[in-house]
Amino acid sequence: MKKPIIAVDMDDTICHLVKRAIYHNNLNFPTHPLRYEDMIHWDTSHLRHPESTHDVFYGRPGLFEELELYDEYVVDEMRKLNDAYDVIVVTAAEPRTVVEKWNWLQQHMPFITAEQFITCKRKNLLAFDLLIDDGAHNLIPAHEDGKKVICIPHPWNIQERERYNFPLMSSWKEAKAYIDEVLQVVGV
Repeated sequence: MKKPIIAVDMDDTICHLVKRAIYHNNLNFPTHPLRYEDMIHWDTSHLRHPESTHDVFYGRPGLFEELELYDEYVVDEMRKLNDAYDVIVVTAAEPRTVVEKWNWLQQHMPFITAEQFITCKRKNLLAFDLLIDDGAHNLIPAHEDGKKVICIPHPWNIQERERYNFPLMSSWKEAKAYIDEVLQVVGV
C-alpha cells in the first residue's frame, strides 16, 4: 500500500527563520528595530531600514545553518512521521541557500535523505496528500486543489488562516497523532 505523502516546509515550520533574521536586523539596524509581532505581511520592506533589503534581511551568509528548531518536539515528531509516511521536505530557496538548508537538515534531522529534500517555490505543483506550511501562498493553492493542509500560525498568515479556517498546529507536540487524525489514518 502506498504511504501518504506529507510535504513539510522548513522555514518557520520546522525551524525559526524570521525570528533569527529579526535578531540580525536589529543588531545591524538598531534605528529600525523589528518585532516578530509586527511581521503581519510577507512584504516587510516598509518596516525595515532602507538598506535592509530582502537580500540583506535573508541573505546573511550562514543564516540558514544557525536557525533554531521550531520547538523541542519537532525532531522526534518528524522522525515518527518519516517512519510512517512518505515525507518530503519542500523549501523555497535561493541557489546560495540550498547547501545551508541541507546542512541544517543533516545536523538536526539526518534521517531525511537527499531524495526527500526538494527546493521549490511553487509547492502546489508537487504531488502530496498533506502540506504543512506557514505560507498562505502555498497553503491556499494546495487547499483549492483539494489537498489537505495544516497551517503553522504566525502573524503573517493570520488573515488567510481566518478566511480559510485552515487546521492549525502551533506546536509539534503530538504532531504525528494529529496528522494521523487529519489524514484519517488508522493503525499507521
